[in-house]
Amino acid sequence: MTAVTFKNNPVTLLGQQVNEGETAPNFTVLDNGLNQVTLDNYKGKKKLISVVPSIDTGVCDQQTRKFNEEASQEDGVVLTISVDLPFAQKRWCASNGLDNVITLSDHKDLSFGKNFGVVMEELRLLARSVFVLNENNKVVYKEIVSEGTNFPDFDAALEAYRNI
Repeated sequence: MTAVTFKNNPVTLLGQQVNEGETAPNFTVLDNGLNQVTLDNYKGKKKLISVVPSIDTGVCDQQTRKFNEEASQEDGVVLTISVDLPFAQKRWCASNGLDNVITLSDHKDLSFGKNFGVVMEELRLLARSVFVLNENNKVVYKEIVSEGTNFPDFDAALEAYRNI
C-alpha cells in the first residue's frame, strides 16, 4: 500500500491498488454530458490517465494542462479524472479555452478511485496519480504521488506513454 499525505497529513487510500504489469480494472465515470463512460469506451487505444483531487486548483490545473499539451500529439487518449461534478469540469474547460481535454467525473460511485485504489478516505477525493495503459489495458506505468499537493513525475509518465 502506498503511503500518501495531503498537505502533510496522512490519508488512507481505499480500494485495490493496481500495479504495473496488471490489466487495469474497468470503471464507470461520467463525462461532461452526464453520460456513463467506461474503460471500454477507449478500447484499442493507449491511455494516459491523469488523476487529480480537484480540477479547479493550481497544481491540478497545471497537471491537466501539461499532460494534454505534451501527450495530445500521440496516437492515444489523455483522460483527466477527478471527483469534481461534471458541470464544474465542463466550466473549467470552457473558461480555460480547452476544447480537447477529456475530463471525467468519479463523484457518483467512486468507481475509478476504488478500482485503482486512489480514494482518499478522509477527504473523499482522489489521490494525485498517473496511470499509463497500453491498447490492451495493461498498466505500463503507475505513480501515486506521495504528497497530494506535489506534481507527478511528468517526464517519466510521458516517456512511458510515448514508448508504448
